[in-house]
Amino acid sequence: MPRPIWKGAVSFGLVTIPVGLYSATERQAEIAFRQLHKKDHVPIEYKRVCSAEGVEVAWQDIEKGYEYAKGQFVVVTDEDLAKAKVAGTQTIEIREFVPAEQIDFAHFEAPYWLAPEKAGTKAYALLRDALAKSGRVGIATFVMREREHLAALRPEGRGIMLTTMRFADEIRSAEDLALPEEGEHPKKEMDLALQLVDALADDWDPTEYHDTYRETLRAAIEQKVDGKEISVPTAAVPPKVTDLMEALRASLARKDELKKAPSRTTAPEKAAPPRRRRTSGRSSAA
Repeated sequence: MPRPIWKGAVSFGLVTIPVGLYSATERQAEIAFRQLHKKDHVPIEYKRVCSAEGVEVAWQDIEKGYEYAKGQFVVVTDEDLAKAKVAGTQTIEIREFVPAEQIDFAHFEAPYWLAPEKAGTKAYALLRDALAKSGRVGIATFVMREREHLAALRPEGRGIMLTTMRFADEIRSAEDLALPEEGEHPKKEMDLALQLVDALADDWDPTEYHDTYRETLRAAIEQKVDGKEISVPTAAVPPKVTDLMEALRASLARKDELKKAPSRTTAPEKAAPPRRRRTSGRSSAA
């Protein structure tokens, strides 16, 4: 069983439910690149240098500072940070229950699973089922990792999913963007656009989508490590159509091809496990 990243309680009214918080996402291994010296393919190192004296500075001689004006800093110590620390209560306090459709997607951040401790199983199930029957989402606040979070609690199958949310002042308005006014469109254009929407309509299946760029890049790197020429499929280039009506008609004619079309024509060839040998362009440095 996975270990919780946070333990505490969910409270609504006078009801308290002991719970653990578990990550609902799994980060895939990122492809990381090192910067190398072109001459000998040796990794570049960075040093902490004083901008005034030009000398390297040891960690014990470094402190935190906040730039409140250009070139003007105030020193912030660990004691200062401790005084400003948000008081944690280990409680996810549900403040209100709101209709799910009222929450804009822009507010959602990271999803987590809430699971009850043994003593809270009955109350957990009651909250989950009440959320499902009411069609509402619990809006809560809690402290995790020395930061206050806004969160939405909603039922998901047999569980309750908690999704951290952005506060209102973290969402940028679109008012400053050059956006077209709402208005009437020529009937033929709208009819064709709606036909295209209907032609591409389907039920959401997240397993149909995957990171083809990461897969192709990894295959290319493995091929080069193995001493092979890089051979990966190229992305299909869509035809250039400048007339809106023509583009809509052409899209409808290719609807079967467009529907759930992969980003690339074929899956990249999986390279064999790399053999340890020197090849052109590789670094032998650790």
